[in-house]
Order: sequence, then C-alpha cells, then structure tokens
Amino acid sequence: MHNSNNSLTATSPLAQWLSYLENSHFKAIDLGLERIKSVAERLDLLTPAPFVITVGGTNGKGTTCRLLETILLNAGYRVGVYSSPHLIRYNERVRIQNQELLDEVHTASFAFIEEHKTQSLTYFEFSTLSALHLFKQAQLDIIILEVGLGGRLDATNIIDSDVAVITSIDIDHIDFLGSDREQIGFEKAGIFRTNKPAIIGEPNIPQKLINYAKSLECKTVCRDIDWKFVANENSWDWIGQNVRLENLPLCQIPLANAATALATIEQLPFSISEVTLRQSLQEVELVGRFQTLKPELLTHFAQLCDKDLLDFPRIIIDVGHNPHAANYLAEKLTALKDQNHGKIIAVCGILKDKDAQGVLSPLLPIVDEWQCVTLTGYRGQTGEALSVTLQQIARSTNYNIVANSENSVESGVKSAVKKADKNDIILVFGSFHTVGEFLQLL
Repeated sequence: MHNSNNSLTATSPLAQWLSYLENSHFKAIDLGLERIKSVAERLDLLTPAPFVITVGGTNGKGTTCRLLETILLNAGYRVGVYSSPHLIRYNERVRIQNQELLDEVHTASFAFIEEHKTQSLTYFEFSTLSALHLFKQAQLDIIILEVGLGGRLDATNIIDSDVAVITSIDIDHIDFLGSDREQIGFEKAGIFRTNKPAIIGEPNIPQKLINYAKSLECKTVCRDIDWKFVANENSWDWIGQNVRLENLPLCQIPLANAATALATIEQLPFSISEVTLRQSLQEVELVGRFQTLKPELLTHFAQLCDKDLLDFPRIIIDVGHNPHAANYLAEKLTALKDQNHGKIIAVCGILKDKDAQGVLSPLLPIVDEWQCVTLTGYRGQTGEALSVTLQQIARSTNYNIVANSENSVESGVKSAVKKADKNDIILVFGSFHTVGEFLQLL
C-alpha cells in the first residue's frame, strides 16, 4: 500500500510538498480515523505532550484557541497550537511558543511522515501527523488542537485530550456532518472523553450532545449554567464556579469566545493569576476576525490603487463564512454605522458549497453597495453567480441593492476603493480565501 514519492526529500520546497499532499489521496476529505491512527501509533505520536486541549465548534474555534494560547504563554508554559485553515501560508497552521516554523522544518517533518506511513493519507491527516511530530520534538507542556471539521471523525480526534471545548454549534458542512443541530452537536461531541471536562460555549445545547456527555460521565461545564458573562459599556464580567472576574478589559475577539476560553482555564490543573488573564485579554488578536487594517499595512495597496492614504477608507477583513458568523458581523457593523456616517461597501466572495443566502441575508440592511468577486479552485464560484444569488435574496426580501461583480478579489477591492472616501468602510469577507487573497496583495 506504501506509495512513496521518491522525488521529494526533506529539503524539497514546501510548495512541492503541499502540492503532493493535495493530490496524494484519492479524495480531498475522507473522514475516518483508522488510517491516521495506525500511522500515529507506529510513530508514537498519540501522546505528543503531557497536556492536550482540543477545541471544536462551528465558529469561534480560532479565537478561543488564540486566547488560551496567549494566557498559557503569559503564565510561563511551553505551548503549541495546531489550527486551520491558513490565510496566506501553510506555516500559520503550526505555532510553537507563538512562532511559526521555517519551511525547512515542515519539509523535514513531512519527509519523516512520508518515510514511515503505511497508507495513503489526506492533506489534513498528513499535516496533523506532522504537527504532532513537531510538537513532540519541541517538548511542550501543553498543546491546543483546533478541530478541522466536525469532531468525531476529524484527524485531531486520534488524540485523547485532557480537556475538550465546544465553542458554538450551528449548521455548516452539511455534506459531512448532517443538516440539523442535533446531528451536528453529536459529531462535535465526538471529542469528549470519559471523566474529562467538556466546556460548552454554545447557549442552546442539542440534547444529543448532553446525552452523549452523560454516557461518558464527562464533567460538563456549560454556558449560562456553570458560568456566564455580562457585557457592560466599557468592560465585561465573567462569573464561573469558583471565580468572579469584574471589569475585565474588552478585547479584539468576540466576548462569547473569550468567556469560553476563561471557562476552560478554570478547569485546567494549572494556577494562573488574574493579572495574567487581564494582560492576555488586552493583548489577544487574531488575523481576519473583524480586523481593521492599520494604515501602515495599506501603504503598498494605496499605491496600487493610486490613492492617497489620507483619503483611504477604513478596511475591515472578516473570515466569517456561515450564517452564525454573518449575524455576529451584522451586529458589529450596525454598531459601527451608528458612530459613522459613511457608507459600507462589501467585497464578498463565497465558496459554492456554503450557504450564501444565510451569509448574505443578515447583511442586506447594512451594506450600501456590493462587489461580488470570483473565487477560483474547484469549490470557487464566480462573482456573477454570487451577484445573481444576492439579487434573488434581495428581491425575495424587498431590498433594493447595488451589486456589481468582479473577476478577482483584487479588482473587487480596487473598484470599491475608487468609489469610497475616507469616511466609508470597505468590508472584505465571505471566506478564508477572499481574505487570504486580499492579504497577499498587501
């Protein structure tokens, strides 16, 4: 079964390895743990660190992992994080002590996996094994694994974690996970382990998930039951089982995710001071999560657009690509619109297997003008097709909209910039691909 790719070595370019990984298995997504588990056992990767936290959920995984990472690093632990997808480069997927690793570290690790694997692996399985191998070599105290898709059959679930976290449960990836919240909740609960804590940040918990947690005798720690948070005007409070934290600083990530991270910290067998928690909340940020780009990042792009930076609109990027994320985005934009009298121009690209109606509908009342852009690749769709969908939704909800289509993210953002003045907001969103392509221009 072993199909070694003899032309690749530990020093081959990362791009060549990634191209091989993308094409080496007959199917891009092939859920199931038998293949990867047998390779992990052979390589002794099933205990990559003394303590493992696995984080699943529909939205909020990345930001929850990021705050956990920031807190644990600030508390002096050696920490690794595995996350996906990446925005610009593969190296973003593995962080050790808050650092990305050099290409050659990844290619050496890939070569090691390739040499020892006994069967064909998907891209995600291969990269998961490589991350575990890199973490093990680095001798870390704690690793944080972000689930790729679902939970029960996701490659990360070969590891028996010490603490499991589910941030939110909504409908996404219906081809793989089922089309109702009960079934999706059950898939996500697959990361729970017997007698271990399970932190749930979703307020509306599916019964199937609760039943499964009970059957494993997990220690469930649920939002609004075991812990809660309250937003005030310029601060927020978090109330847990033994701890009450008041006047916490507002942070750059959604409060629900920050609160879920604090609920997780309360369950860890490490002592972490309140000073560390407060400091971490002030520091935490994650690229592409309702992020306003700083002017210095836009210097090169302003030249491309032939526009003075002083007249440049505010640009916000957001990787949200499902209805749950779009509703959060709509809330944040509505608050901005109340303070700001300019218009909002959305540059939007959505993959064709996503729920475009669910993503676009919450934003129709808020966005003044749309630039629908083409995303390439086998899951991509054209700006024109997206624009047609947008017009249909607008007609069915009686909104008058202005929508144009462009054949690339670059031309979409450029034409938005041409129309905008410095009081306007340009929102680049709809997919990791849309935001990633734009960031590459910068």
